[in-house]
Amino acid sequence: MKKVGIIGAGNIGMAIAKGLVSYKKMKHSDIYLSRKKSELLAAAGKEGYRVTDNGALVEKCDYIILAVLPGQAREVIEEIKQSLANTSKILVSVVSAVSLKELDEWIGNGVNVVRIMPNTAVEYGASMTCIAGEDEKAIRQIEELFGPMGQTMVIKEHLMPAATILAACGIAFFLRFIRAVSQGGIQIGFHAEEAGKIAAQTARGAAELLMQTDHHPETEIDRVTTPMGCTISGLNEMEHWGLSSAMIKGIVKSYSGISDLK
Repeated sequence: MKKVGIIGAGNIGMAIAKGLVSYKKMKHSDIYLSRKKSELLAAAGKEGYRVTDNGALVEKCDYIILAVLPGQAREVIEEIKQSLANTSKILVSVVSAVSLKELDEWIGNGVNVVRIMPNTAVEYGASMTCIAGEDEKAIRQIEELFGPMGQTMVIKEHLMPAATILAACGIAFFLRFIRAVSQGGIQIGFHAEEAGKIAAQTARGAAELLMQTDHHPETEIDRVTTPMGCTISGLNEMEHWGLSSAMIKGIVKSYSGISDLK
């Protein structure tokens, strides 16, 4: 099995590493990790991951996943680009707001670069990972790598900022919605732990209905609502107070600020 290196093994980087072990069935020892504050990877090292520096990571690995902050990306590329030269390695960028063109210009040696945007559910095999690139073979390899960790979708690169908001930030949006539902559940009689479990499982069920049927959400909503029933009265009250509008405005607001990340 090919080796994977993750530069910037923070929240999303470690989620990918754990997902690779659990769902791609990689050995811990085939995954190399680096981070600016390497002491934060001590626990990962005890689990069997290879904790090293960027140079050694690039030398040893076939796939190099760049998971640093946008403002750190160019500095890291400058450090590793000589090690990438004239190899069949694939640089996989999780860096939002940095384009393929910019990465190509910074590297300057024709290395295959693929951009991806997973989310933190990759750790549990439930990510939505969007993929963009110019080399079809490289794209297929990254689809194969991330496929076991959830759903993948190949998109045009100009949609990558939108994918960042919808798939990556979207985790937080849905979690906030689940929190609100659980708080409502507490108010109508459940204990916090009970309400949280019911809300989370019901959200999972709603998502599974759409994934299994390919139905529009309104189709499944219609199956639950009855004339003069409690479901439609609750939905109408939520819409009266701006539920859909607030969600849409939040997504658009996040999208409008993504260019400020560099």
